[in-house]
Amino acid sequence: MEAKHIDLSGTVAVVTGASRGIGEATARHLAACGAKVGLLARSADAVEAIAAEIGEDHAIGLPANVAHYEALSQAFARVEERFGPVNLLVNNAGVIEPIARIEESDPAAWAQVVAINLTGAYNTIRLVLPGMIACGRGQIINISSGAATGALEGWSHYCATKAGLLSLTRCVHRESAGHGVRCVGLSPGTVATTMQRDIKRSGVNPVSQLAWEAHIPAEWVAQAIAWLTTDAAREHDGGDFSLKTDEGRAAVGLPALG
Repeated sequence: MEAKHIDLSGTVAVVTGASRGIGEATARHLAACGAKVGLLARSADAVEAIAAEIGEDHAIGLPANVAHYEALSQAFARVEERFGPVNLLVNNAGVIEPIARIEESDPAAWAQVVAINLTGAYNTIRLVLPGMIACGRGQIINISSGAATGALEGWSHYCATKAGLLSLTRCVHRESAGHGVRCVGLSPGTVATTMQRDIKRSGVNPVSQLAWEAHIPAEWVAQAIAWLTTDAAREHDGGDFSLKTDEGRAAVGLPALG
C-alpha cells in the first residue's frame, strides 16, 4: 500500500519536539504536503538546521521549552509573524526518562515529566485555541500512547501524563468541536526513535525487550498525522486513533501488521 498524499496548502502548523524522531519526520512531511511549519524544540541548533533544509519559505525553527508558557508564547508569535495564524498544532514533545519504579523515583524528575508531557500540551493548546475558535477552524493532534490506558512498571510518570493527555484531548473536543476546532490523539505504538533506545537500555518492563525491528518508522507516524487532518478521519475526533491495528494502518495507507 502507498500512504495517501494530503494537500495541506494554506495550513500553518506548529510541531513541538521537532528536533528529531516523530517531530522531525512530521515537520518534514507536513511541509512536503504544502504546509508552512514552525518547528519548536529545546535544541535550537537542531530545529534551525532542519528548518533550513526544508526551506525558509516553508519552515522556521525556534527554541522553546513547552513547560515555560511565556517563552513558548513568544515562539508561537514568531511563527505567526512569519506565516500567519496557526491552524494545526501537533503536540509531540514528550520525555520518558528517568525510568524508575515509584519507590525509587526522584520527585523533581517526576514533576519535570509532568511539566513537559502534560502541562506542556496544555500550554500550546491554550496559546492556539482562542485564535482557532475566533476563525472557526483549527486542529490539534496530541501524540498519545497505549500507556494512556495501560499501566507499565517503571513508567508511572509517562502513563499518568499520557492518561492526562487523553483526558485533555476529550475536554478540548467537548468544549471546542462546536466552534470548528478538531482535537484527536494519535497512538502510534512503538516507534524507532531515541526514546525507544532509552527504554531498551532501562531493561524495565516488556517494552524494553522488544526487538528494534518491531518498532515502526517515525515517517509512518508523520503520514498518519497528515491523514488525521482529513475529513476521512473525523470519526476519531475526541479520542485516540491507533496505528496498532490493520484497520488503522489501512486507513492511512500503511503496510499491515507483520
